[in-house]
Amino acid sequence: MQKNLVIVESPAKAKTIEKFLGKDFKVLSSYGHIRDLKKKQFSIDIEDDFKPHYEIPVDKKKIVTQLKEEAEKAETVWLASDEDREGEAIAWHLYEVLKLKPEQTKRIVFHEITKGAILKAIENPRNIDINLVDAQQARRILDRIVGFELSPVLWKKVKPALSAGRVQSVAVRLIVEREREIHAFRTEAAYRVTAIFLVPDADGKLIEMKAELARRIKTKAEAQKFLESCKSSTFTINDINTRPLKKTPAAPFTTSTLQQEAARKLGFTVAQTMMVAQRLYESGNITYMRTDSVNLSEYAVNGSKEAITHLMGERYVFPRHFATKTKGAQEAHEAIRPTYMENAKIEGTAQERKLYDLIWKRTIA
Repeated sequence: MQKNLVIVESPAKAKTIEKFLGKDFKVLSSYGHIRDLKKKQFSIDIEDDFKPHYEIPVDKKKIVTQLKEEAEKAETVWLASDEDREGEAIAWHLYEVLKLKPEQTKRIVFHEITKGAILKAIENPRNIDINLVDAQQARRILDRIVGFELSPVLWKKVKPALSAGRVQSVAVRLIVEREREIHAFRTEAAYRVTAIFLVPDADGKLIEMKAELARRIKTKAEAQKFLESCKSSTFTINDINTRPLKKTPAAPFTTSTLQQEAARKLGFTVAQTMMVAQRLYESGNITYMRTDSVNLSEYAVNGSKEAITHLMGERYVFPRHFATKTKGAQEAHEAIRPTYMENAKIEGTAQERKLYDLIWKRTIA
């Protein structure tokens, strides 16, 4: 009888984790969700407290059979899917479908795929978080209700094959309302007055100084009258304020800020960014890429200090602690960062290297 079976959702993740665990551990992948709502049916019993009806898809039956056989042979089954809602739901579905027993099942989560993080997770197992599972189920049920109720209306009124979603339907509504506001807006013309003055500097050399009138003038006649009056006017500088300018670096990446920056600097689509980030995470190069926290662990801060000292010198070390302002954000989670700060470069595809470089530079900054 084998001692330990670890189940993750991704085969690439399984391969990386297997390198860190000894011969007493076997690591297998569920290849994502192993069951879902029935495809061609509504599959939600609204009369019975919105109870969902799940099925194992045909393409997952072979995997489920294999996992069942391996789970029966193991003393302990470790459910090691991701730490978000979807990951928790995958762990719960595995527990239910494989008919696992509480005494032989342990749930573990980790924010990065490193040997230290995996071993620490195994030392601190927990139970399946049913609140996270319920959150995922509620989201999935809402998707199905909105999709099944609204999509047929779109097919009749707009165009066949269109889909309505829990999020996109609301987003389209907001866009339409904003567009209506734009169309209803009535523009008003106004004149802006800008002047260029030749001012002597400390050495008597004339330099250009730009100034702008603080108000807008409504009519052309009024603007011309003002300009005529300026011809005979004398202009003086009443006061000069000198202030130090302080520029602070941007906070470490969350999922949304990584997507924005990758689009701006690398031209990546959202899907492309998440696909590349997933590969970087599964190969152990970055921490988990779905997060709304800008928090960095002490381990990451210390690793950054060492990397900065080595690359640039100690005078550039200035640690900052960013606070997450997003309501409900998980402060225990971390921002997206490299797992090893000393690795300024990695091996991989051109896309992986570019995205990793973006993440490494943001974290170091």
